[in-house]
Amino acid sequence: MTVTHGMIRLGLGLVTAAVLGTIAGCAKHADFVELRDHLATVAKSQDQDQKRLDALQRRMDSLERVKDAEPSRAKLDDLSARMQKLEARLSKLDDSVVASAVPKLDAMAVDSAKPAKSQKPGGAEPIVPNVPAITPTSAFNLSYNDYLNGKYDLAVSGFQRFVKDFPGTSLTPNAHYWLGESYYQQKDYARAMQSFEYVSTEYPGNEKVPAALYKLGLAAAETGDLVKSKKNLKRVLEEFPTSDEAKLAKNKLAEIR
Repeated sequence: MTVTHGMIRLGLGLVTAAVLGTIAGCAKHADFVELRDHLATVAKSQDQDQKRLDALQRRMDSLERVKDAEPSRAKLDDLSARMQKLEARLSKLDDSVVASAVPKLDAMAVDSAKPAKSQKPGGAEPIVPNVPAITPTSAFNLSYNDYLNGKYDLAVSGFQRFVKDFPGTSLTPNAHYWLGESYYQQKDYARAMQSFEYVSTEYPGNEKVPAALYKLGLAAAETGDLVKSKKNLKRVLEEFPTSDEAKLAKNKLAEIR
């Protein structure tokens, strides 16, 4: 049984329900309190690490747009290394929960599923909760690292799976955007445009919209649709005049006129 950050939160819920319940044959109250406190401590630590990962991710996104510049390339590599260290730390935290929490959670599940004394044996079966095997941050970073390493096929499949498995997270707009970037690197400009358009229409207030519109303009130019290209590049200038993409869009418009 693998325990992840999502399972820690689910475990906290199970512990609380079990403490408040009156299920016959359950473990002692002290065991529940000990496990609850342990899970809460680990979950808090993981939350803090994931916030750091999110901050690093935002910085990497901004550096990615100018990654060809040597200083930015060095910063990008440094941030990537720091993200990998945080990922390793989160993994170790998960392992520590496995060592201490899983046996108790399994015992609780078995005890809760046992029939009452008045019931005949063989009635109920232990119920194993259906929980995700990976956190959204971990899933996103796996795909993003594939993109950074030029493994665009893996990045595409990873981001596709992410938006399906985690449709409502704060990282979902980013996943759609980097799915578009992955298609763009594969020269699949039609699908790239679909992803960039999705970001701009479904997440109009998101910080990735200027980049999505700019890359939409580039992808359209690659397909020969200069009208659509100019339209989206002009949107960047008009709607996000102070963004980094505005300068890039201005230069691109000068090229294709």
